[in-house]
Amino acid sequence: MTAMRRFLVAVALVACTANRQPTVKLTRADGATRIVTVEIARDDAERQRGLMGRTTLPDGTGMLFAFPGDTDIAFWMKDTPTALSVAFIAADGRIVDVQDMQPETTDLHQPPTRYRYALEVAQGYFARAGVKRGDRAELPPIQPPPR
Repeated sequence: MTAMRRFLVAVALVACTANRQPTVKLTRADGATRIVTVEIARDDAERQRGLMGRTTLPDGTGMLFAFPGDTDIAFWMKDTPTALSVAFIAADGRIVDVQDMQPETTDLHQPPTRYRYALEVAQGYFARAGVKRGDRAELPPIQPPPR
């Protein structure tokens, strides 16, 4: 391989890595896995905005809400026109609860225990994937929000 070709291959690999979306790996009790490509909400403003205004959310994609510490904050669907499901995830990656949420409602959704992360996906995705309470989530590295 010529030096120029090696250079071009290296540039292409760096470009692919730089554009790679973060993912969450969900592992069921039976060992089967599913991958969800995510946007990460890392600060208060991003978490408050969440998926508001989104009219579609393809299967296998979602939003990961990362909190700086364990929390018991409730979720709601005000100004969110798409039905969603949410998995509440403990700091160790254990899924502590999964709930379905109806669009444009102010019903509060909160798990029975504190959690560190929440993963929102299109409603029914967790059920179709067989993911439930007690399963595990392997999270991407989460950079602190810019100051």
